[in-house]
Amino acid sequence: MVAYQLGLLDQSPVLEGMSAAAALRETVTLAQYAEEWGYQRFWVSEHHHNQRLAGSSPEVLAAYLLAKTHRIQIGSGGVMLQHYSPFKVAEVFHVLAGLEPDRVDLGIGKGSGGFPLTTEALLYSRYPVKDRISFEEKFHFLNELLNNNISRDSIFASLEATPLPAQKPACYLLGASVDSACMAAQYQWNFVYKGFLQSDARLLAEVSARYKQIYPDGRFFLVVPAVAAATAEAAQALVQDYKAFKVHFNNGTTATVEGFDQAHAYGKAAETGYEISEEETNVIAGTPSQVKQTLDYLHEQYEVDAFILHTPVQSTAERMQSIKLLSPKYMEQELETTLKTST
Repeated sequence: MVAYQLGLLDQSPVLEGMSAAAALRETVTLAQYAEEWGYQRFWVSEHHHNQRLAGSSPEVLAAYLLAKTHRIQIGSGGVMLQHYSPFKVAEVFHVLAGLEPDRVDLGIGKGSGGFPLTTEALLYSRYPVKDRISFEEKFHFLNELLNNNISRDSIFASLEATPLPAQKPACYLLGASVDSACMAAQYQWNFVYKGFLQSDARLLAEVSARYKQIYPDGRFFLVVPAVAAATAEAAQALVQDYKAFKVHFNNGTTATVEGFDQAHAYGKAAETGYEISEEETNVIAGTPSQVKQTLDYLHEQYEVDAFILHTPVQSTAERMQSIKLLSPKYMEQELETTLKTST
């Protein structure tokens, strides 16, 4: 058997004809099925001011999901730290870890989860962006709080993010660059490569190699868009409209999003000019065995310890069916059937 775990990333998509409340209820149902079907973890994302995605508060949703499930790991994929106080983030996840030991995953993202205007609203500060605390400084402080090991030279040296749990949450940094992987390794955090918006195989290889070189004991996760159906043709039809777009701002920065309309909205919200290019997404689509073969290859090629599956399907029933077909429980049943048939 191939030694990697499977998890799910759910963005609480508001599909056509669905309310945001219904999308959140569907997330709860999906988490319960994910547990039943043998997935190891279920993560929820953070997106702001987005009518198509209802998951704006992963820490709140994670707390509810922990109460509605029993064994599966529940976490954030991820909390966008640039918006928040590291102290508050540590407190929230310490509470969750105190309530559900060994089941809480804290995933931290470097992005914004929305538009420049939402960033301003979340910070609600009179200070301009350029004068605000850097992500790495916040990340460093969060790491100290989670390990209850604040530098003696800090003004916060006597501070504790109570309640201190017996088992701290499992910590993951999300990113799509070598720099992010190196940061995770240096702080001895697990790293999650956001492959669903970045399909560059050479970059993936470099990220994996650098992370494992610096932190051999760390766990390297890969988020991939993956869809299964009874036939390869049916699976391809489900993802034919899935595209990613990169917004190139005139100040040299970029942002990658799902959907052309979202890319334009993101660009228009900025104070600089922009251009949009379509990105290659490389969705893994096929029968369950075909998808598994690809995951097996990625595991071997890039030393992937776990996959987090993103399911970009615009139909509730077909989305649920895909997740079921790729589940550990279903794949085990298929293997048993194959072995019985062969003997």
